[in-house]
Amino acid sequence: MSSTRRPRLVFVVTVPITAKVLMRGQLAYLRDSGFDVTVISSPGPELDTVAEREGVRTIAIPIAREIEPAGDVRALAQLTRAIRQCAPDIVNASTAKAGLLGMMAAAACRVPVRIYQLRGLRLETERGAKRTILGISERIAAACATRVICVSESLRERYVAEGFAPARKCVVLGAGSSNGVEIARFARTERRVREAVALRAELGIEPGAPVIGFVGRPVADKGMAELLDAFDDATATHPTARLVVVGAGFAADAVEASIAKRLAGRRDIILIPHVAEPAPYYAMMDMLAFPSYREGFPNAPLEAAAAAVPTVGFRATGVSDAVVDGTTGLLFDVGDTCGLAGGLARYLDDSAVRRAHGELAAARAASRFSREVVWAAWRSEYGRMLRERELPAPATHVPRNSGI
Repeated sequence: MSSTRRPRLVFVVTVPITAKVLMRGQLAYLRDSGFDVTVISSPGPELDTVAEREGVRTIAIPIAREIEPAGDVRALAQLTRAIRQCAPDIVNASTAKAGLLGMMAAAACRVPVRIYQLRGLRLETERGAKRTILGISERIAAACATRVICVSESLRERYVAEGFAPARKCVVLGAGSSNGVEIARFARTERRVREAVALRAELGIEPGAPVIGFVGRPVADKGMAELLDAFDDATATHPTARLVVVGAGFAADAVEASIAKRLAGRRDIILIPHVAEPAPYYAMMDMLAFPSYREGFPNAPLEAAAAAVPTVGFRATGVSDAVVDGTTGLLFDVGDTCGLAGGLARYLDDSAVRRAHGELAAARAASRFSREVVWAAWRSEYGRMLRERELPAPATHVPRNSGI
């Protein structure tokens, strides 16, 4: 169906930091690709940043991250009104609460294309009544969606195995990932190497001392307790090694008390609560430690890969898609502290293997997970679904200068 009207695409997320960090550049790319883009999220300065940086419309609706029956009913009513006013061709809702409420509102408004973008399964690490409630929420969100797009194959397999949606309804675009990685930003260039040398000196790390990095929320679900145990084992034979913990991007997630106690007073562990630009930190790492219990498709191993840094982690959902065991990193069963320690020690002992795995990781990131590749896959899928329903589709040209 030919039309001069731009197809209308609405994204719904729970908190604006998701749009700011996990959708960086993609919103502008889709806008430049011919879509009329709107982002609905809880209010906050990050939402204003998204509107200005990406050049898209934003709508602020308070959406609680945790279960709040009265507040959730209000949010659903507001979402339904907003979506009805936007009259979108596509609604893409992601993150647990926004996925549920966004899909319910989109179904109520009879939006033709309703995508539940599955970024991860929060219930994997929950137990009891909360897990049951989260499971019910997943079934409702999936039932309201016309398509569940999972950000990794292992996540899709887990979702289908749990019975949340039939296999025919769940897909992965390309090799996975929701936004890819900005290769040029993280590449180990001469400039980045100089920055890394200066950063090492600033942090008091001696030249030549091996650096094990961790980037993410320093909480139990990310395997921090196991990492600290593994690091202690590794430093027994490599006393000059340093662990740098970078809480990049999500500053609101404080260090848990039990973890903070173990970090206190450690001269061989450097805690960086928040950085605006993590690229120089990757450049000074010899390896990334990523012992997370669950992921959708983690960004840290991709960013490390772009910097030619291999990853040592757990073989958790999502992580097994980001890291190829024995090729771009080393993976061990979830909770296997001894294996994790052995992986760290192997890279500390064998710099040739470590560098080879890092180079293979960089090549894989560039070929399969560059933002251009991932964005094009999403754009193509949106266009396909619109044409399938004889709705206005974007022009076939690809924007040249929409990266941010």
